[in-house]
Amino acid sequence: MDKKILQEVLETALSNGGDFADIFVETKKVTGIGMEDGRIERVQSGYESGAGIRVLSGENTSYGYTNDLSKKGLLEAAELVSRAVKSGKKDYNIDLSKLNNQLNFEFEKRPEDIATSDKVEVVKEAEKAARAVDSQKIKQVIAGYGDSVQQVITANSNGEYVEDERVRTRLMVNAVAADGDTIQTGYDAVGSMCGFELFDRVDPAEFAKNAAVRAVKMLDAQPAPTGNMPCVMAGEAGGTMVHEACGHGLEADLVQRELSVYAGKKGQKVASDLITVIDDATMTDKYGSYSFDDEGVRSRPVELIKNGVLNDYLYDRLTAMKEGVEPNGHGRRQSYQYKPIPRMANTYIAPGKTAPEQIIKETKEGLLVKKMGGGQVNTTTGDFVFDVAEGYLIVDGEIGPMVRGATLTGNGPEVLRIIDMVGSDLGFAIGTCGKDGQGVPVSDAQPTMRIPEIVVGGTAEPNSPNGEIKRYTSDKPIRKNKIRRL
Repeated sequence: MDKKILQEVLETALSNGGDFADIFVETKKVTGIGMEDGRIERVQSGYESGAGIRVLSGENTSYGYTNDLSKKGLLEAAELVSRAVKSGKKDYNIDLSKLNNQLNFEFEKRPEDIATSDKVEVVKEAEKAARAVDSQKIKQVIAGYGDSVQQVITANSNGEYVEDERVRTRLMVNAVAADGDTIQTGYDAVGSMCGFELFDRVDPAEFAKNAAVRAVKMLDAQPAPTGNMPCVMAGEAGGTMVHEACGHGLEADLVQRELSVYAGKKGQKVASDLITVIDDATMTDKYGSYSFDDEGVRSRPVELIKNGVLNDYLYDRLTAMKEGVEPNGHGRRQSYQYKPIPRMANTYIAPGKTAPEQIIKETKEGLLVKKMGGGQVNTTTGDFVFDVAEGYLIVDGEIGPMVRGATLTGNGPEVLRIIDMVGSDLGFAIGTCGKDGQGVPVSDAQPTMRIPEIVVGGTAEPNSPNGEIKRYTSDKPIRKNKIRRL
């Protein structure tokens, strides 16, 4: 797009005043393939393009968007946005200069170069492998493939101009197993900031098989116990807990509105000395990665919590301006139709030095969580309830029988404070994170960790051999879980 046109659009947006203006131009092509009941149900592709124009004036935001990328269409949208600002007319002379220091994400097999039939074959291979695990007990398999190629331009009244491209590919499998009246599911998703080379690293058949095996095994799992007990969170469980019970509370807009348990605690002890939390959009091969955020700020690792001390928040430009700090590359949006807000990218708890198997060995009894499900969390208090998709009892320091129906109930900051063992591994999961009506791709991770005591809710009957029963209830308000697993 001609820089002279962008400069004119920005000057028009600021024609009635304002402190800052930017434009976000997007073109995006997506492909989605779904298979259910043994047949391909949908093969969809779409293309969208448009631009969002924003003016900041103090703490106020004026935002508009258009899918007309002609000079006339952009100027009309800029003029409309400018009318919301009445701080006095100013003359601007904006000179855009390109930033060339973006990260080098290489895409070996671009999705647009791959035949649709090859993408369909991946889905068929996954579906077939899942059904083959147990032809009698596997009743339904849903498999889905998706890819997106997003090209963006951001320019602003500071003279910054950025071009960026994001290519993402993913695969998901959901297997449903049944035996009599017992029904269980096994779900998994894999994805990355990459092209079709994802399947050079991930075997679709083996990936799908693992999800189906989990569903079948859960049919014979015994009811989970209920009560206060130690819990070992395996690295392969993914970072749902750190994302939900910690990450959202470290987004600067929630902090500034005092809707976060971490508000006003920068520099204070908020977790165990063993806990360091990082959000890093620069990581290669991660689903939430990008070179620049959706405001044209270069991505970088942000150490949110260091050795238990709250070190930083996730900022976009607006929240950074309010605090007089530099934005740190976490202003994100679903598309040009939305204004940017502070969001996570790849959030994880840094690995420790203890071997994962040693953590289990040193835990006499408790619950081992290998896969997390959905849940609910209140960012203001940190209280949460999470489902366990795959769990096992720990008996005398060894992995015991599989259990089903377990939930974890607790408080995020309190859990982080009492973690007493952190493993040397690190396991990632992917999802689409929802906030303020917007969904963006993210990943999260954690090493194997031990929580000395947490409330486990289960389905075992009182006086059962599975352990002491202590029913737990809470009248504290909770909000719907903000992360949707793909």
